[in-house]
Amino acid sequence: MRWIHRDSVITCDHDGRVENRPSQQWLTIAGIPVLVDHDPEGRKITACPNYGPTIKPCGKTLKVTVGYSDWLRVDGHRVVLDNLDGLTDGTPPGLVHHTVRDARQGVVEADR
Repeated sequence: MRWIHRDSVITCDHDGRVENRPSQQWLTIAGIPVLVDHDPEGRKITACPNYGPTIKPCGKTLKVTVGYSDWLRVDGHRVVLDNLDGLTDGTPPGLVHHTVRDARQGVVEADR
């Protein structure tokens, strides 16, 4: 599994793009800060095309259910891996996920 950093592409199931904001700056891959636990949560999702009269587009990410390393940590925070999966606030509630579309790096990997 690849490590995820600020420039990795994370999207909702409808292809809306998650705005990554790393909470730490000192551990990087090619100068790009690595994401750690809680970085992918509560983030804005832009350009979700899922909308209509009774449909709410994905606007932000919710809690991550899978995707934090069991072993690798940065200052006590678990590193985010490309098996990331969590829900969004879009409709239908509790069914729309956010996942990694492209890690944007093929250098740093981990087993878990």
